[in-house]
Amino acid sequence: MIPFDQLAAIRLGFGLSPRQALPDTPQALMAELAASTRAGELTTDHVSTIIAEGRDLRRAFRNGDAAAKEPLRVHRRQARQRFHAAFRERVARAVDAPSGLGERLVWFWADHFTVEGADIYQDLLCETFVDEAIRPHVNGRFAQMMFKAETHPAMLRYLDQVRSVGPGSALARRRPAKGFGLNENLAREMLELHSLGVGADYSQRDIEQLAELLAGLFYGPKQEKLFLPARSEPGPETVLGVEYGTEGRGRLQDIRAVIDDLAVHPATAAHLARKMAVHFVSDDPPTGLTDRLAAAYLESDGALAAMNRVLVRAPELRDGFRAKMRQPSDYIVAGLRALGLTGDDIRALDDRQTRVNLIEPLKLMGQPWGVPGGPDGWPEDAAAWATPQGLAARINWSMATPRRLLDRLPDPRDFAATALGDTASEPLAWAVPKAESRVEGVGIVLASADFNRR
Repeated sequence: MIPFDQLAAIRLGFGLSPRQALPDTPQALMAELAASTRAGELTTDHVSTIIAEGRDLRRAFRNGDAAAKEPLRVHRRQARQRFHAAFRERVARAVDAPSGLGERLVWFWADHFTVEGADIYQDLLCETFVDEAIRPHVNGRFAQMMFKAETHPAMLRYLDQVRSVGPGSALARRRPAKGFGLNENLAREMLELHSLGVGADYSQRDIEQLAELLAGLFYGPKQEKLFLPARSEPGPETVLGVEYGTEGRGRLQDIRAVIDDLAVHPATAAHLARKMAVHFVSDDPPTGLTDRLAAAYLESDGALAAMNRVLVRAPELRDGFRAKMRQPSDYIVAGLRALGLTGDDIRALDDRQTRVNLIEPLKLMGQPWGVPGGPDGWPEDAAAWATPQGLAARINWSMATPRRLLDRLPDPRDFAATALGDTASEPLAWAVPKAESRVEGVGIVLASADFNRR
């Protein structure tokens, strides 16, 4: 039987590491989550300052100020360096985590509330989104995470909520020639992807009413307020049969109220439970597991900690061992951990090394960082990742990257034990000693089906 510490690190975390003492009980695994809730140093306030500076420089340059060209170029280079540093920090934290469960949960929920980069400024906002909207709540209440996610600048920009103006708002009445109108993107994704799920019992009318309720949420780099009443549609609105905007609480509080109600809806519990089971256990998860996850969520009024406790104790983790294909980001982090790299090693990479060893390989494997291609996030099914191009990119990474990152590669047999513990298959155990070099031996382990699946 696979020891619990190895099972948990491979299935729920980012794999084994010679530098990490793995949690060996469910309780110890849950205790690890606290470290993943601490935010980093880059904040939305910092990024807003960067965006405002960039806009001022672009405006000056477009208005004919030739002296602004070089400062604008430097500004953009520094912004890109900030983004690379934030990316390295994400990877470093995953490499340094004892098992990686907390970081896996951060990445899982960040994908659930997908935001996407469109330019360097949105890229930076997407990094602050993870730290500000996701990290603090991975073991807290889903309603709090959802409120922070839906109202974060990265989400408001990504789903064009900043363009949404109530047709009956003061702004629309004052400037009718502008043709202001509602944007339903955020409302639709809140119901379809973030809470109730596709096929749940809601209507187009619910989407429209929620869009009216959300009108007024706004972000600008020099804008201090999250909600602008002049853009808000006068209420009340009815969503799923509940009326909001009649108690004089203020629009932002009404938005919080509708999110609180969506968060504890039975359809939300079922949607989140299945999504968690698919991500961590199997592309076609057992109904017993999804039922237990949903029940724990509902009984705790939407506490993610309750779902996490069910997950770490699930017997299905053993039953479905290696049922999941590692996504490229998961695969690369697991490879870095197995090679014995530390978070500081990752932070020490320069921008070129970051691109060559991490960012470009992710793209070649089919998962360009921060660009999932749609609000539904990255696919979960193995077929999406086990493509000829994707597998070839993994093989290339396994053969080329370790020798670029390490002064001396480990003995392949030792490395197989380090990377896979007691879980190596007989074919792999037979093949590794026959490698003609350390490069080939280490590459065989990292490119193996054993390592690519969890």
